Amino acid sequence: MGRIVNSQRWLSRQFDKLLPEKCRVDGNQDFLHSLVPKYLGQGLTLYDVGGGKNPFLSPQRKAALEARVIGIDINPDELGRAPAGSYDQVFVADIAEFQGSGEADLVICQAVLEHVRDVEGAFTGLASLLKPGGLALIFVPSRNALFARLNILLPEKAKKALLSALYPDSRKNRGFPAFYNSCTPAGFKDLAARNHLHPIEERYYFISSYFSFFFPAYLLWRLWVFVFHIFYREQAAETFSFVLRKGN
Repeated sequence: MGRIVNSQRWLSRQFDKLLPEKCRVDGNQDFLHSLVPKYLGQGLTLYDVGGGKNPFLSPQRKAALEARVIGIDINPDELGRAPAGSYDQVFVADIAEFQGSGEADLVICQAVLEHVRDVEGAFTGLASLLKPGGLALIFVPSRNALFARLNILLPEKAKKALLSALYPDSRKNRGFPAFYNSCTPAGFKDLAARNHLHPIEERYYFISSYFSFFFPAYLLWRLWVFVFHIFYREQAAETFSFVLRKGN
C-alpha cells in the first residue's frame, strides 16, 4: 500500500512541474520563510496566537531579535510544551473572547482561525492586541478549498482514520476540529474592514497535497481549481495569507 501511495505522489509531483510557478507555491512554507521574515525587526513586541508548543520564533531567534513574545493559546498543555524561553508571558484564552491591551507591533496567527468557531470574535481579539500601525500576519486554509469542504462533511473519526492511513507521518499534528467559518478571502476582507484592519499584502496559493495519494483524483482536483480560478480568481485559493495594518 505504501509503495503504491508513494508512486501516486511521485506522479503528482511530476505533473506539478508542468504548471506555472504561481500554482506550485506551498502557502505554509511561503508564510514561514518568505512573508513573515519581511516584517520581523529588532525589539518588537510580538503576540503568537495559537502557536502553543510550536512558537513561530525559536528561543534563539527570539533572543537575536531582542523580541518580547507573548503566547496565546486555548490549550494550556500546548503552551506548556513549548521550548523553554519561547514566551515572555502566556495567556490561556480563546482569542475570540480575549481583549488585548493594544501593545503589539506584530501578531502572528498561523493555521489557527480555521479551528475557531467565532472568527468574527477572533478578528476583534486580534485587533485588540495591536497598537495603531501594528501588523497582523495571518495564514489560513480557505473554506472554498475542496479538502476543506470534505473536512467539514466527514465525521471526525472517519477523517482521522483516513488521514492516518494516507499520511502516517502527520499523526501528531492532528486532533483539532476545523470549522473554516469565514475563512475565505472575501470573508477575511469583510472582517478586517469591520475591525479597522487594512490589507497591505495578500498572497494566494493554489496547491495542497491532500489528493496526491491518487494521481487521477489529483489531476481532476487540479482541473477543478483551474476552472474555479477562471471565474472566481483569488476565491479559488486553497490557502492564503494576509498582512493587515491596524488603523489609528
